[in-house]
This record gives sequence, C-alpha cells and structure tokens, in this order.
Amino acid sequence: MLGKTDSNRESWLSRISRLFDRGSIEEETWEELEELLILADVGIETTDKLLNSVKRRVKTDKLIDSAHVKAALKDEMIKILTFPHTQVNTPPPTVILVVGVNGSGKTTSIAKLAHGYTSQGRRVILGAADTFRAAAIEQLQLWGKRVGAEVIAHKPHSDPGAVTFDAIEAAYSRGVDVVIIDTAGRLHTKSNLMEEMRKIRRVASSRNVSAPHQVLLVIDSTTGQNGLNQARAFTQAIGVTDIFLTKLDSMARGGIVFAICDELKIPITYVGTGERLQDLLPFSAENFVNTIFS
Repeated sequence: MLGKTDSNRESWLSRISRLFDRGSIEEETWEELEELLILADVGIETTDKLLNSVKRRVKTDKLIDSAHVKAALKDEMIKILTFPHTQVNTPPPTVILVVGVNGSGKTTSIAKLAHGYTSQGRRVILGAADTFRAAAIEQLQLWGKRVGAEVIAHKPHSDPGAVTFDAIEAAYSRGVDVVIIDTAGRLHTKSNLMEEMRKIRRVASSRNVSAPHQVLLVIDSTTGQNGLNQARAFTQAIGVTDIFLTKLDSMARGGIVFAICDELKIPITYVGTGERLQDLLPFSAENFVNTIFS
C-alpha cells in the first residue's frame, strides 16, 4: 500500500506512470492505482468508474501487456475530460460572470482572461461587482490599466447588481466585445450571499436573455475535494457553465479535474499555470493526460 504523498508533482503523476513499468498487471497493481487516484482527489466514485471501464477493456480486448493497459487507462481518462465543443454565436457583447471563493485566484484569472482578449484586439470592460471589499475594486482597476480594459466601478458596498447593469450598458453603448463581471469571493455555504449572486445573474440577463453567456467558476486546484464541493454548490445556485482551474502548475492534487468533469459534467475550459498574465491556457484533455504519463 502507498504511504502519504508529499505536495508536489511527484506525489501522483509520475507514480501512476511507473506502475506500468513492471511488465505485468497484477491485482496489487490495481489496488495501488486505485489508492493513487483517490489520494490525488479523483474521488472514490470517479475512481471506481474509471478503473471499471479499464478492466472491462482489459477483459474484452484481452489486454495483457502493461503498455496496452496503460493506453486503455489514458483513453478512459481522456473520455472523462472531453466534452462536445459547443459555440454559440451571439452578437457582442459577450457577458462572462466570474464566481468563486476567496483565495481561489479569481481576480488574477479575470486579468488573464482580459489580457487574452485584448491581445486579440477585442475591447473589454471589467465590472467591479465585488463591492464588499474596497481592495477588490482597487485591485481590479489596477489590472484594468495593465491589460488595457476599462473598469466600471461604484463605491465600496454599493449594489453589485447596479455595477453589473452599468457595465453591460456601457459595453452596449461603446461597442465593446466582452464584459467580464467580477463578483465577491463568497463562501459557497452562505445562502444569502448565493442569493445575491442569483440577482447579479438576473440583472445580466435583463439586457439580453442569453446573458450571461458564460458562468465561469474559478477553483484553486490545490483545494482537492473542497473544489468539487464548491463546484457543486455554485452550479446548483447559479448554473456554472465552465471551470477555470488555477495553480495547475503545482499538479499535486490535480485529480479534482476528473471528479468535477465526471460528477458534474462541467468542462474545464481554462487553466492557470503561473503568475504572469500570459500563464493562461485552454484546457486540453489529451495534453493533461499525456502529462500524467510523461
């Protein structure tokens, strides 16, 4: 049985790959693989589903060689993480509502998104609807200057819905392409705060019934199973459509990716891989899984 893992990339990624270097797959191998996946925060339910799928393929396809079993595992992992590509073409502005708890890297992630859009020549407005903390407004304004995006803000403790309304109206009147709304980093367990989030969503849709076009939940990948709890609560409250996973450069507990995709059927759309504005990548299931076995 495996001991307690340390909090680095070696803790699960490399170990999973090395299990298949033994030449044959024994019952002990399956047990170790199961424990590694659970330690990596893949979750018991998703781990069972994944291993059962691989074992069925081993039996059906009569896989004996460890290399073939490893290939089957990679295929099943990629399946869990892959979603049909759906792109809805709507007239601008595209409205993106960004949610998440404090400490997840939400505001920095917004800056990375805005930088990506402005680098493509698209005009961006940021809505400072996190009015609970004065520092949050100032932080967003600083990021706005850095990335070349206008920031719509009110005074601290103003109505977040009013900020959202004004940001979207400004986008329409100025011909802006993308509106990104920052929201308070609230605990997903606070029902009154989640109700405020629902209000922001309703305000966003008042100008255009299809808005917000994306509800993007920012999750710190190092939080493990709590990240799944956050995703579940926010999805139930406001209908999360996409996940932005931060701190994936650490990879220590990146198995939460599988749990979220499998249990909630929400795609990982973006990953943050560092502190720089450029450290933003579209999530690739194939690349992620290949990294595990590299």
